[in-house]
Amino acid sequence: MRLAGNHGEPNRARKKLAPPGGGAILEILQPRSRLISARQPASMSAKVMRSNFSIREATEADVPLILHFVRELAAYEKLSHEVAATEDLLRQNLFSGRRSAEALMAYEGLDPVGFALFFHSFSTFVGKPGIYLEDLYISPKYRGRGYGKALMVHLARLAKARDCGRFEWSVLDWNAPSLDFYRSLGAVAMSDWTVQRLTGEALDALAACGLPNE
Repeated sequence: MRLAGNHGEPNRARKKLAPPGGGAILEILQPRSRLISARQPASMSAKVMRSNFSIREATEADVPLILHFVRELAAYEKLSHEVAATEDLLRQNLFSGRRSAEALMAYEGLDPVGFALFFHSFSTFVGKPGIYLEDLYISPKYRGRGYGKALMVHLARLAKARDCGRFEWSVLDWNAPSLDFYRSLGAVAMSDWTVQRLTGEALDALAACGLPNE
């Protein structure tokens, strides 16, 4: 997963498998509030309160904007060549039939400033679902105003409301500002774990292997 923008408690349960993504895996256990709201705590930047900042669930009409933010994020990470997503794929997997993930849109007044895309994981050790944050992105023009933190607070509240035991994401190991930001939230690096991934021909080859009863 990729995260970008100007963005404790010790780990009490270990993961058996790292979720998909890349880089060091971070975890927040037991976020405090159980409320789901775009209203920000008093400790947040005053700029957020004055600028009419809001968070809402994405709808199918947001697909072009979501893809735009994904491409901006990929460009920031110098990974544009890896983006295979299209509007049709996002529409199919986010808003049709069995939804694979959910998205939140962040606004300053009527202007879209960023988004977060997440899905549910599950921990057999904790015995509860978790929220895995695939992407968090704030456009450069709007960074430094607390919007990245606002999305993280909103997701933490959502995790509590859904009785999740974990809130996890990955971050590129060279992204020092983001790493510092996540440490300030109480996130802990899961340094004992590395992400393993099958894709493309390797995935095809494994899926084509025979089973003992075949």
